Amino acid sequence: MSKDYYNILGVNKNASQDDIKKAFRKKAHQCHPDKAGGNEAKFKEINEAYQILGDTKKRAQYDQFGSAFEHAQAGGGFSGFDGFRDFSGFANGFSTQGGQASGWNINEDDLGDIFSGIGDAFGFGMGGRKPRAMQGSDIQVLLTIEFNEAVFGAEKEISLRKTVKCDRCKGNMAEPGSKIETCKVCGGSGRVTRAHRTILGSMQVQTICESCAGKGKIYTKKCSKCFGAGIIQESVKLNIKIPAGIDNGETIRLSGQGEAGENGAPSGDLYLEVRVNPDPRFKREGYDIISKAEINFTQAALSDKIDIMTVDGHVKLKIPEGTQSGKVFRLRGKGVPHLRGRGRGDQLVEVVVKTPTSLNRKQKKMLEELNI
Repeated sequence: MSKDYYNILGVNKNASQDDIKKAFRKKAHQCHPDKAGGNEAKFKEINEAYQILGDTKKRAQYDQFGSAFEHAQAGGGFSGFDGFRDFSGFANGFSTQGGQASGWNINEDDLGDIFSGIGDAFGFGMGGRKPRAMQGSDIQVLLTIEFNEAVFGAEKEISLRKTVKCDRCKGNMAEPGSKIETCKVCGGSGRVTRAHRTILGSMQVQTICESCAGKGKIYTKKCSKCFGAGIIQESVKLNIKIPAGIDNGETIRLSGQGEAGENGAPSGDLYLEVRVNPDPRFKREGYDIISKAEINFTQAALSDKIDIMTVDGHVKLKIPEGTQSGKVFRLRGKGVPHLRGRGRGDQLVEVVVKTPTSLNRKQKKMLEELNI
């Protein structure tokens, strides 16, 4: 009869891998044979269920084949389950004999995060990795530029205070000329192995070496400038190239220009969030520029050529006869350069016909005679 591994762990078939892991930990605590009221058979069954459902590939095979999967587990006769192992003896590894575990020497790399929660629950750390070199943090800076600089691009110099690699020790944390020795406590590995007594028995757990703080090296004299940190705070000036066509709210990323990393790790990135000062003459819509031009009644009625201000300077625009207020003219190629491509947008000029005011009697009479 096929076993219902989901039912054994108390989860449904749609449970996430995190939910399955949590359920396994909870039930493993409840049923461990070394605990009062523990159940060794049940513990083995829980472990068997987790070895299947905790592995996404095996879980998919179990969901698909059901009892065929269980048959393959027992006899190895199903070719689809490559490399399958029976973990029914998993619980026996924790049985204690004279206060010692039966052959278990646990390294966090072997069990990963399966038992990380157990270590937290009983007050000891399972984490024994040599600390990874920490990449530097990213920095975000607000950069304000003018409208024309956003259109055509520019070069700007900015100053910021950030952590950089110490120029005295070149980041190795030792005073130049001083001796750097391999840590004698951990032999250069940055980790030491210690025995911990738990309700699961005696476990060999690797922890960070306190003598060298996990670095594996001892410095006879720390750098006098960074005091052994390998990084220092400094004010830095950077020349920034603003690309033509950038828009308000867009971001420029400068790789490796963020905070310096620790222990020789790479630096973070610098993100420049662009703010573009508005120009009262222009409005930007995508890669087009919008502007307005006023003309008088005579120009609108009889046609004329008028000066239009563009980001490139003044150009002439022909106003045809009978132009109505609100008419939009397109100046091709007078807009914003495409940020990641060729060509430019256009400038759209809306013409506003200015209605005459303060007319004298003669002018009013002429308009009345025209009756327009």
